[in-house]
Amino acid sequence: MIDDKEVKTKVSPFAVRESEIKVFDGKEGFASINQVVFKMDMGYIGEDHIKALEVVNEFGFVTSRQVTQVLELRGKLEHIEKERRQDKVSKWLEDLTKSKVLARYYFQSEEGKSSYRAYSLEKIATYILKQRNIVTTWQPTDNTKPAYSVKRKLAGNQIVIAYMQKVGSFKEANPNVILFSKKYNVKFRPTGGMVKLEDENGNEVCYVFEVVRQNEDWKNMFAEKLQLYSDFYENFAKNDAGFEVPPQLVFVGEDVAHNAECFKIAKKLGVVLKDEEMFYTTDLSQLEEDLSTSISVFEFDTAGNKYKLSQKDIAILKPGNKDNEDATKKLKNKTYSPDVIVE
Repeated sequence: MIDDKEVKTKVSPFAVRESEIKVFDGKEGFASINQVVFKMDMGYIGEDHIKALEVVNEFGFVTSRQVTQVLELRGKLEHIEKERRQDKVSKWLEDLTKSKVLARYYFQSEEGKSSYRAYSLEKIATYILKQRNIVTTWQPTDNTKPAYSVKRKLAGNQIVIAYMQKVGSFKEANPNVILFSKKYNVKFRPTGGMVKLEDENGNEVCYVFEVVRQNEDWKNMFAEKLQLYSDFYENFAKNDAGFEVPPQLVFVGEDVAHNAECFKIAKKLGVVLKDEEMFYTTDLSQLEEDLSTSISVFEFDTAGNKYKLSQKDIAILKPGNKDNEDATKKLKNKTYSPDVIVE
């Protein structure tokens, strides 16, 4: 598997391309749960496959590289030589795709076809997960999401994984955290998920990530989402969405110029958050080994009478030791479905 430091690109692979579409690349036709059960009975689909399936369920849409990274962080690939892990995980995902347990997609634009594939659940996967008391919220309509929505999810996954890998204070991640706007009476989800950190005094510090893509009509979509965030922070009370104190909001743009556009929209709307309370980062910033300087804010330059992007140095994002013996810290608290009986 290619390390982050070996990735050489100036444009994020999760940036939206013009006229881009999501193309199905899985198995067509019908497959029954009985066929999958037979393969499991014969050992063609085993526990390693289920480990990969659990990661796809947790993250929604995910690449094979991201599945490998998460499994490595959780110590699930220790029995496999490091050089062979990516190939093994790709094979597991391929097996699940051929059995119609997983769906697979690529992205097509005028620039060509994406070099990676995105995996998501198929209906058969829900039977397997529920039998193992694993909660899944997957719905068939999830797979109808447009290309920009899937890429937004992939970019958010990569940020969560980068914090799991590289931030010494990392404690827990939730790719599917949900917030609530009291004014508009609506639940909403930060598109990049949430990470929970722990400072040197044992206090929890939470970051929520709003990933923004430059799809058609993105400015109006972003403005609507900003209104929900503004209300959430303005009317925040202790234990709202499970937070003791308001989480730190981080906007994730495709590049620096895109972040500048996001900031202009926030200023025009007059959101309750102050300039210094709105953090900005980009997809490619997560490739750095040290994420402590991956965050920036827009500050007003009185000399030039304009705003400029200022890089922050955040101590809590410094690298640290990430041994697999600490892997349990990376798991969310176990949840159970009321429809199953725990064996």
